[in-house]
Amino acid sequence: MQFDTQNTDASTLYKLLTGTVIPRPIGWISTVDANGINNLAPFSFFNAVGEDPPHVMFSTIRTGDKNKDTLNNVLNNKQFVVNLVTEDVVGKMNTTSQQVTPEVDEFELAGLTPIDSVHIKPKRVKESLVHFECEMVHHYFLEDHKNGGAAIIIGKILIMHIDDSILMENARINLETYKPVARLAGSNYSKLGEIFSIKRG
Repeated sequence: MQFDTQNTDASTLYKLLTGTVIPRPIGWISTVDANGINNLAPFSFFNAVGEDPPHVMFSTIRTGDKNKDTLNNVLNNKQFVVNLVTEDVVGKMNTTSQQVTPEVDEFELAGLTPIDSVHIKPKRVKESLVHFECEMVHHYFLEDHKNGGAAIIIGKILIMHIDDSILMENARINLETYKPVARLAGSNYSKLGEIFSIKRG
């Protein structure tokens, strides 16, 4: 079956896209607003985009032409932290996906511990094993949308915080102790499952 994106409703497109592009890493993005209130929310339209120098991107949907608090905060101060999600914190991550008013601190809502960053104002999630302190270098609003589209944020990583428990020799990551969680469609998530290797020719 073929789906012409110009003639397919948004709900169907969303289900097809999020159901086929899997698994997706989760960027658990922490920001801070002009009043110093912490914000924390997960985004599955997230990934790394390069290492020279290291950058990441995430995209936030603008349903009803409205910005999410995360987007407003990043556009205001150009700073955010990517906290990566593991099996131990996936429940608390889900709690922070709730739609709440800007004055609600999601760290408090989910019972998480905010800790200071080194270079930027947004807090890091202590319970997360990996944090990337980022500075926004570019943003882009999708064009020709019907209900608000999405905004893409690209951030330069200023410092990486990697918990010693997942580090091995030569800067390799121990997947058995890391235990990352990925996003599927609907309410479904995925663990790593079977791992196999294929050497490049």
